Amino acid sequence: MSSEINVVGAVVVKEGMILCAQRGPGKALAGLWEFPGGKIEAGESEEQALLREVQEELRLEISVGRQITTTRHEYEFAIVNLTTFYCSVSSGEPQPVEHLAISWLKPEDLLDLEWAPADIPAVHIIHKDLA
Repeated sequence: MSSEINVVGAVVVKEGMILCAQRGPGKALAGLWEFPGGKIEAGESEEQALLREVQEELRLEISVGRQITTTRHEYEFAIVNLTTFYCSVSSGEPQPVEHLAISWLKPEDLLDLEWAPADIPAVHIIHKDLA
């Protein structure tokens, strides 16, 4: 039986653009694109996990807004439950500490990237909401 991992993703919106992050080499799903975020640690709320993960991964301070969706995807390594939220930048400029690359894209261009499977349902919702 696969283990389950609960993760959160930040859909950071700034001036109509969405922050996308490319997974670094040596990680599961290397090279695929995702929304920044990560695992929810014991005792953390989804919002606390997002604030911490985005700070660790991108040195960026964000504000968490409304939830977009929760998706469940079975990977070879685990079952991932991903909850995404719209977020805004409070301060700083994103720096790819753990990612291969980061990019600001228009909502209508999100579908051009090769996304991690768990992120794809959110990509379609954001495209519908904002494009």
